Amino acid sequence: MPVTIKYFGAIAEVTGVTEEKVELSEVKNSLEILKSNCLSKYESIGDLSFQLAVNQSLFTSDSLSEGDEVAFLPPFAGG
Repeated sequence: MPVTIKYFGAIAEVTGVTEEKVELSEVKNSLEILKSNCLSKYESIGDLSFQLAVNQSLFTSDSLSEGDEVAFLPPFAGG
């Protein structure tokens, strides 16, 4: 099951990529498992503050579906 991950700001700088596609198994399709896998792959992002969004929404369930887009979002300042 393909899922697109996007990294923004300092998170993209730490990972060295802005986007990647990953393949999740149907059994392990939860957002928490994906987050854990990314934190294992890019240990340094564990030191950063971020929120996760799925399909451009911060308020989602833990279950991911084929083709979902997961974004690692750093804190944003507004003005």
